[in-house]
Order: sequence, then structure tokens, then C-alpha cells
Amino acid sequence: MRIAQIAPLYERVPPRLYGGTERVVCFLTEELVRQGHDVTLFASGDSQTSARLVRCGDTALRFNPAVCDALPYHMIMLDEVRRRIDQFDILHFHIDIIHAALVHDFADRTLTTLHGRLDSPDLAPFYAAFRDLPLASISNDQRGYLRHANWLGTVYHGLPPDLLSFRLNPDGYLAFLGRISPEKRPDLAIEIAARSRMPLKIAAKVDRADQAYWEAKIRPMVEGNPNVEFIGEIGEADKACLLGGATALLFPIDWPEPFGLVMIEAMACGTPVIAYRRGSVPEVIEENVSGFVVDTIDEAVTAVRRIGDLDRVKVRAEFERRFTAERMACDYVRIYRQLLAAHGRHVKATTLNGRHIASQAVRTSRSATLVDDAEAHPLIYQAE
Repeated sequence: MRIAQIAPLYERVPPRLYGGTERVVCFLTEELVRQGHDVTLFASGDSQTSARLVRCGDTALRFNPAVCDALPYHMIMLDEVRRRIDQFDILHFHIDIIHAALVHDFADRTLTTLHGRLDSPDLAPFYAAFRDLPLASISNDQRGYLRHANWLGTVYHGLPPDLLSFRLNPDGYLAFLGRISPEKRPDLAIEIAARSRMPLKIAAKVDRADQAYWEAKIRPMVEGNPNVEFIGEIGEADKACLLGGATALLFPIDWPEPFGLVMIEAMACGTPVIAYRRGSVPEVIEENVSGFVVDTIDEAVTAVRRIGDLDRVKVRAEFERRFTAERMACDYVRIYRQLLAAHGRHVKATTLNGRHIASQAVRTSRSATLVDDAEAHPLIYQAE
């Protein structure tokens, strides 16, 4: 299959540091290439990929001090996509809504994964106007805010199984990893750690938008608690060390989390997760297996005391069962085939990342349901 992956330009693919969407696009792209598809990645010019790269700008926008507005650069990227539309069987967008008008005439061979929160009241009229835009969610909870959108399936994120190493014996601290912002509630993580009398390591970036929150709320709490260490923003190698050494990951969110990539990153290390019952959390965490889902600080403190009851080998096994990049890519390929088959399209690729291959026809059923074994992949759902 000839597949285009269209990534945001804020970070490179994969990101140097923080960047959930770009990281997922990287894992998906590499796995699709590994599975034999002809993949083209539209991303920042400093991206690294085994797919064919269309360079959209020199560097990730976040690291370009001359950039004040990201929208013009994404419009330039969309023009690059427009020039190459006929080269692809499927175009998979990861850039929210800005491409919707461009793809209106050929939406039946596009898929848009919505990576962000969908509880904004402004989104309902948008997706009412673009009812034909095929969408994928990253959790079932996320879909609840746009029940009448054109959902083709829910595909949970996945990681390469060898990305983060399993560690059986932790170092006896709690970890908070992500971003310093009010909805991520690092203040609750500090309070949970203090009441549990356990060290806490915080590895997080501070965006300009959250600088005031950091200075007024979180920095004083860090400086006032000797058991708290603020590490700052970290990369992939340091992430494995931080998560693998943690007794548990604290995820005390206070917003409708669409997925929560850090939860499965912790699970890949064998580290259980203590998370608040918001958004996707109950879908990702298997209670009493990969962690505990809580509603209050008291429950979180109790969960910390019970964390030794969980088997880190089973935490890792749960990751391997549900959250690998291979499973994620297979789920997306099923949706791609669903789109092509529903409209009687054929795969016309004659090259595989530059190498000649034989053409392959896709099943031409007109059914809007899945064309593959749904029982083997229960995370994919029939379009509503």
C-alpha cells in the first residue's frame, strides 16, 4: 500500500525531547515500512525515518526562534501534499483540522487521527460541516465528545517493544513525566509523594504558556519539599532510566486525557501506574495488574502503599499484549483497507520505498464494516 503520513511540524519525527504525536507518528511510520508498505513521511526537515521523507521546513518549529506562527508552515506542507496526492492510496493526517477543506473531494482515501482533547464546544459544528471526513480516535472516551462524527475506529497508541527496557528491581522513588501544566497536576504528584514519604523525580518541560503556573505554583512546592527533584525535560535514553527506576509512575491528571502515552511507556519498563480516573485512564490501566485507578489523594496514597503487590513482569506482559507498535500499525492497516474496499479501490503501488513490487488488489466489498478479523483486533469498531 502507498501510504502518506502527515505529521505536525512543531517537533521533528521522532522528537528530540517532548512530543507525543510526533513520537507516535514515528513508531507507526517505521512499523509500516517494516511490514512492507511504501511510506512517505511529510515532516520537518530534521526528521529521521526509513520512509521517504518530504522535508517541510529545515527544523522543528519549536526549536526555530524565528517562528512566531506555526500555521503558515503547515499550509506550505499541505501544498506539498496536494502536489503529490495521486502518488498515494491512503493519506493519514495527524494535524488536527487544518487539512479538512483540502481533502474534501478525496476524503474517502484519507484518515485523520485526532490526538488532542475534543471537549471544546467549537469542534462540534466543525465536524458537523465535515461529516465525510474519516476519523480515528485514540481512546473510546475521546469519541464521546463528538458522537456523530465519522469515526472508523479506535486505535490505541503503541511502542516498539525494544524501545524501553524492562527493569525488575526499581530504585524506590516515584516519577512524574510529561509537562508542567495545570491539567497534568504536578502539584498533586508532589502532595502524593510527600504524604507517602517517598522521593519524587519530576521530568517535565515548561512551555511558555505555563511559565507563570510554574513560577507561582510548582517551583515553590519543589523548593519546599526536599524529597522532590526537578530534572527538567528529558530525551528517550533518560526516559528509560527514569521510568525503569521508578517504583510507580504518578499520573494525577485533571483533564479528559485522550490517551496518555507516558502510561504505556512506564508499562514497557515494568513500572506500574497510579492514575486519576479521567479520560482514557480506565481503558489503558488494567486495575490491579498494570496499576491503580484512583479518584482522590487518599486513594492515591493507599495505592502507593499497595504498589509492591503488583508484579512488574505482569506489567510488562500487559504492555506487550496491548500496546506494541506492531499491533497499532496492524489496526491502522485494517482501517486503510476498510476505506479502500468500501469504495472499490485497488492498491496500485509498483514500488516499495524505491524498489519494484507487484501490484496488489484490495478486497472490493462495498460494506462499511471491517474487512478483516475484528475478533483478533477488538480495538477497531464499525463506523457509527
